Amino acid sequence: MAAELITLSPIDGSVLVRRPYADEQQIQSALRRAKAAQLAWRELALSERGALLERGVAAFVAQKAEIAEELTRQMGRPLRYTPGEVAGFEVRARHMIGLAEQALQPVVPTALPGFTRFIRRDPVGLVLVIAPWNYPLLTAVNAVVPALMAGNAVILKHSAQTPLAAERMVAAFAGLGLPEGLLQFIHTDHDGTRRMIRSEEVDAVCFTGSVAGGVAVEQAAAGRFIGVGLELGGNDPAYVRADASLDAAVEGLVDGAFFNSGQSCCGIQRIYVHQSRHAEFVERAVALTRQYVLGNPLEAAVTLGPLVRPAAAEAVRAVIAEARAKGARALIDAREFEWDQPGSAYLAPQILVDVDHGMQVMKEECFGPLVGIMPVSGDQEALRLMNDSPYGLSAAIYTEDAQAALALGERLETGTVFMNRCDYLDPALAWTGVKQTGRGATLSSIGYEHLTRPKSFHLKLPSAG
Repeated sequence: MAAELITLSPIDGSVLVRRPYADEQQIQSALRRAKAAQLAWRELALSERGALLERGVAAFVAQKAEIAEELTRQMGRPLRYTPGEVAGFEVRARHMIGLAEQALQPVVPTALPGFTRFIRRDPVGLVLVIAPWNYPLLTAVNAVVPALMAGNAVILKHSAQTPLAAERMVAAFAGLGLPEGLLQFIHTDHDGTRRMIRSEEVDAVCFTGSVAGGVAVEQAAAGRFIGVGLELGGNDPAYVRADASLDAAVEGLVDGAFFNSGQSCCGIQRIYVHQSRHAEFVERAVALTRQYVLGNPLEAAVTLGPLVRPAAAEAVRAVIAEARAKGARALIDAREFEWDQPGSAYLAPQILVDVDHGMQVMKEECFGPLVGIMPVSGDQEALRLMNDSPYGLSAAIYTEDAQAALALGERLETGTVFMNRCDYLDPALAWTGVKQTGRGATLSSIGYEHLTRPKSFHLKLPSAG
């Protein structure tokens, strides 16, 4: 196991964070303390848990400015946007706290004379949350807060790119009356993470990351029969129908493709436009894309920051080169963005046309500011192409016809169907995916089902004879 975590800022490559990795003794101690804390925590009334967690959320949000700047320095999103992730953390946390009583209510079947019968949702025990760097607060809160509300203990293992997100979160909930060890973070490498998953103390794993990472988590958990939630890759499509408002479609989809430098699991990577609107859509999308300002994300005018590391930018450049070699045309001249330099983490946004599904951009996840646009003849061709993917997280339809969107949505192989919006997460709805996007769900009342286990009570009353 490596001895030290080192975080390099994508802004300039400087060392931002150094932390020692937990050794085996520290990991085992954390697991034992979490299990002991969970036994006390599960006995607290739901209202008491909620009150304590509300205080923790308030303490966290009170540090919004500091947390936002730390996020920018760790992962490169422009500072004008990172406060929004702190705000999103608060919205999701408070929603899931408020939803807990309803979600955890016992299920009572039809009354049977002489018997008391119900199904209770019991906490699973200790939940290991493995969170990524691209939305380090939002991906973590999806599991951390409902896991705690359900009566579980949580250990948070964050990406080595965003370790301060885990430290800030745990610190905000410290000293509020939670049992010692109930919520902890651990800095460890892949081997340490695998050993935690295999340890008998861990009762469930919530992982957000790559498909390869999901495979590694499944392999580590094999034979343990614990819950494993996986939110993995994406190559999310959008369809602009002939009747769509181009104002809404261009604005929404360009932002959906390039926000966070395209480093979003539900970002838009491929757009299918009805052939009658294709030329105008492309022209307007190119014009809007050229308005982005690429540069140092700490500067107020910047709207597009670096990718997480130079190697990530080079991988996207390779996808662009592969598509062009197969006949695609790149419509954005990278020279218009002076910060885009070969070998750097800074990459200009790019729109590709004359693309097809033989190109990586239209088939594989490409974590960067890149989108391919294809004309289609109508709904049936759009549906076939949207479903032609190994992933299925979300899909967007831009149209003025809600019934048409619903009919298409019923046939789309995806976890979430959007109409006239994209790249968005509603905490009242289940966040889930199909195919290589993973399994399980977070958020909504359904999210609680994956953090608890059903326990049935069948009581024959003395008077029943």
